[in-house]
Amino acid sequence: MDRGSFIKLGQVNYSCTKQVLTSSNAPSKIVIGYCARGASKFMKKQYKLIGVDLQNDFTDKNGIFFVPGLAVVFLQENVFPYIKEKDIKINEIVSDYRQPRPGDSGDCCHPGEWGYESIIPRDIVNSTWVKCMNSPIWVRGGIGQANIKPGLPYQDTVGFGDWLKENVGEPDSVIPVLFGLTIDCCVLSTAQELSWRGYSPLVIKEGVAHSNGKITDRDKILKTPLPNWADVISWGELKDKL
Repeated sequence: MDRGSFIKLGQVNYSCTKQVLTSSNAPSKIVIGYCARGASKFMKKQYKLIGVDLQNDFTDKNGIFFVPGLAVVFLQENVFPYIKEKDIKINEIVSDYRQPRPGDSGDCCHPGEWGYESIIPRDIVNSTWVKCMNSPIWVRGGIGQANIKPGLPYQDTVGFGDWLKENVGEPDSVIPVLFGLTIDCCVLSTAQELSWRGYSPLVIKEGVAHSNGKITDRDKILKTPLPNWADVISWGELKDKL
């Protein structure tokens, strides 16, 4: 089914965008249908929020790899207060970027230090997954622990999958909604991993930034290649569905 096309079931009009089928008549919390490849199946899906790399070393002007732009301010002034008011919880992915990390010389977000701390208010966080490379499946011995020397990165595909199922949900019951830093790196990698696991993720347009801070470059990524793995939604479209 092409993006933007409509089908009618009974007295309810449904619109389909890529893989997600929504109903204008449905309760705001759920998605009524799902357009699978080559078939349609109807079910209720909840939106589950996932924040990525919203740590001081990336979000604050004094951070080692500060990302300029409007996304962080938008999240702090619009998204977080609304989520707290509605008593919604966020699952977050953060980074432990201590060395050694073969292939990546970046060194920041040291556990136990200011740069590692997340800016998402603790009272709206449900769970935290710690990664050590751009993709969330990469972990290490001693990850996230300040008093333990970090080991070499390795892939923990099972562990990440278990975290998703326990805290986010199964692909047939939830739609992950991503925001954070950056859309050309870790948010993109997370969207890819979720898609390959059978999820149909969304990305909040105003809630992500490009690593160079330019809105024009952010929008280029949102246009291509992101739609290969995730759709884009504005905060205005999303918040009434939560």
